[in-house]
Amino acid sequence: MKELKSHIIASRPFKDEMKKTYTILAPDMVHIHFCILKNIFLSYGYNLEILSNKGPAVAEEGLKYVHNDTCYPALLVIGQMIDALNSGKYDLERTAVLITQTGGGCRASNYIHLLKKALRKAGYENIPVISFNISGLEKESSLKLSLPMLVKFITALCYGDLLMLLKNQTEPYETKKGESDKVVSKWVKILSEQLKNGKGWMPAALEKNMKEIVKDFVAIERLIAPKIKVGIVGEIYVKYSSLANNDLEDFLKSQNCEINVPGIMGFISFKIDNRIEDIKLYGGSKIKKIVCKALLAILRRTETIMHKALDEYKGHYQKPATYAELKGMVKNVIGYGAKMGEGWLLTAEMIELVHSGYENIVCAQPFGCLPNHIVGKGMIRKIRTIYPKANIVPIDYDPGATRVNQENRIKLMLAVAAERLRSDDVIKETELHTSKEKSKETAEV
Repeated sequence: MKELKSHIIASRPFKDEMKKTYTILAPDMVHIHFCILKNIFLSYGYNLEILSNKGPAVAEEGLKYVHNDTCYPALLVIGQMIDALNSGKYDLERTAVLITQTGGGCRASNYIHLLKKALRKAGYENIPVISFNISGLEKESSLKLSLPMLVKFITALCYGDLLMLLKNQTEPYETKKGESDKVVSKWVKILSEQLKNGKGWMPAALEKNMKEIVKDFVAIERLIAPKIKVGIVGEIYVKYSSLANNDLEDFLKSQNCEINVPGIMGFISFKIDNRIEDIKLYGGSKIKKIVCKALLAILRRTETIMHKALDEYKGHYQKPATYAELKGMVKNVIGYGAKMGEGWLLTAEMIELVHSGYENIVCAQPFGCLPNHIVGKGMIRKIRTIYPKANIVPIDYDPGATRVNQENRIKLMLAVAAERLRSDDVIKETELHTSKEKSKETAEV
């Protein structure tokens, strides 16, 4: 048994000198964020390529090498990588693959073993597998991360969150279609160039850039009209990846909705915060605790700068809650010990969306993902009890689920939302009419 195990998970380690000649393939997830992150890798000498291959072939490749009951995100990520290797676009003697590991108790920490096994079965056992983690996992094949590199990654994610938030709140109302996309493309290019050249990540530059980004979005001409506001939460990969959620964001936009997808900074803060809590409870490396606290402080600082930039134009955009506020929202709803997968953060994001006026929520999760079924689907009844207007629909995503059925379930949720929107408009019109009549009577008197 020991011999079989070592044979399955063994792979050629990625040496530091390989980065000069190797192309590193990484799966896509949060497109805006990853476009910026890619250029940080380039600045450190890594030739990183974010995969964009989609379609049925990706899932089919995944099904060949990952059991259907294991994990839908793992199936898609591994399928996307093998499909790319099969494409003939890459020199297989000079190609490696990159996978993230969260270090938690969820299957996300085991992706790398599933990937190595799949590569071996597919005949790609010589492809090096690189682990991207801050938990000390896979020491022989992990990416060498310095503190400045991590700070730049955090900065890129914060920029990505701001661009995503502004785009989602501007695009449904723009009078000239495509204006928001143009601003996003402009700033992805500017920020990528800055970060590639070692700029744009210090606090002063971050503050300046963020203010300019908000200013550019405010300048877009908009026509405000009633829209159904929909939030998207769930397992992190299915929540963000259009490959995993069957282009959920595009579907909601086609239904005349304004969408709100909570940023990735909250998830990163949650994962780092959990490391500190674990060390407090169970002991561990003091150095690791110091590094985690430093990273959490940097996250708080970037969060504050982003909020300050949004405050410059109060009333234009709905500001996201801080990580501390999110944590406070679930104090008497779910325990902080619920931290597998997205843990209590998923519940907190649903509550925040309700507070922010996005009462209609799609909870996207992989079928059979136990942690997310507990903190996601399992908390819907509790949230509805506290917030009766919460209109939440859980949607399972897996190879056997049809897009039509998923979209029909979402349409039922939207039908309820549309009826409520009409009722609210009637109430507002009635109140406005009553107010005008009273003003008229007062004037006559």
